[in-house]
Amino acid sequence: MKKINGILTVFGGLFLVLFGWATPVFAATTKVPKFVPGNIAWVLASSALVLIMTPALGFYYGGMVRKKNVLNTISLSFITICTVSIIWILWGYSIAFGPDAFFGIIGNLKYLGLAVMGVNQHSRYDGTIPSFIYVMFQLMFAIITVALISGSLVERIKFSSWVVFTVIWLTVVYAPVAQSVWGVGGLFNNMGALDFAGGTVVHINSGVAGLAGALVLGKRKGYMKENIIQPNQLAYTILGGALLWFGWFGFNAGSALEANGLAASAFLVTNTATAAAAISWMVAEWIHSGKPTTLGMISGAVAGLVAITPASGFVNPLASIVIGLVVGVLCYSMVVFVKPKLGYDDALDAFNVHAIGGAWGALATGLFADPLINPGHSGLFYGNPHQVVIQLITIVSVAGYSFVMSFIIFKLIDKFMGLRVSKEEEAMGLDITQHDESGYNL
Repeated sequence: MKKINGILTVFGGLFLVLFGWATPVFAATTKVPKFVPGNIAWVLASSALVLIMTPALGFYYGGMVRKKNVLNTISLSFITICTVSIIWILWGYSIAFGPDAFFGIIGNLKYLGLAVMGVNQHSRYDGTIPSFIYVMFQLMFAIITVALISGSLVERIKFSSWVVFTVIWLTVVYAPVAQSVWGVGGLFNNMGALDFAGGTVVHINSGVAGLAGALVLGKRKGYMKENIIQPNQLAYTILGGALLWFGWFGFNAGSALEANGLAASAFLVTNTATAAAAISWMVAEWIHSGKPTTLGMISGAVAGLVAITPASGFVNPLASIVIGLVVGVLCYSMVVFVKPKLGYDDALDAFNVHAIGGAWGALATGLFADPLINPGHSGLFYGNPHQVVIQLITIVSVAGYSFVMSFIIFKLIDKFMGLRVSKEEEAMGLDITQHDESGYNL
């Protein structure tokens, strides 16, 4: 009987630890911080700014596809808002930001359904704001990360398969990466990896997943054999890109989690790097093709937003100009030279812009991190070459994990429910075949 009671006690203790309900016997007494109304207002506003980025992404992507696929492309972003919003509350947030449950990779289930949270609970990530606000802010990051992947898959993925993918990928890939890079006790966080607003968690993660999906799906009908790049409305793309720029201030400056000088610095360098990247992409295209295009300018701006994201809370304005100038040329080269050479059909360049731009931004953070901007954090050019090593390890690890797991997820979905529409449906267009609608009645 004593042996049975002992076993029950052990399993009961493990259950409590898993769900985060066990409390240390000798818990230290700590002073509870006070809520700061200014910080609460700023993070609430930033959350709204980040939310608008996903519909903006839909328009940014939607304008670049053929007119028979415009509604389907926009809908891939819109439905992601819905699916991720529910999963995040049920279990996503707990896995991504709950107390560590497994080697700094997965959070425990303490916050399952947010059932234990109250309106006056302080966030463990910034005690001046309520936990519910932090949950909402991070939800917006999760939403757009998943939506970004669609840019590699448009014009050929089944809508039903995309919906299933968003649920699985958020759980299996995004949440563990967020925990390991941003979570208290996270694997890469403990190593000292710097990612202020998502260069690895958002951009490398989504861009590499997009490449995996593109490889599993295969090329679009006629790709590299005929001109299938027929943007239906570039004004949509410019509007979407401009709204992305607008919302990105909440993305980067909001990641300070407080209305303070660091938020102001992140706001400033975000705008600066974006402008520099738009100019460098435009100049590179002008030299190479003889004309600057509006698509090139807005694509460069998005590349700049991507690259400055991980560095925005660590670098000064001059460094942000360098980051922007480099990423514009780098991503333009990926789109114009590397993609045609290798032949992969990354339809709207989610990999070429987000994975490559995010990798450069994460590496640049290790080069240019300035202790005058964020005390305690310095890069190679400020006497800390080891930071570059940490950044490289994080980049390679996140990219490798995301690619392998995403490839497996796409393969499993393809096996059990089919991933790609039929040749006939692809020829007719996904607006009609997937939604029974048409974007244009001409």
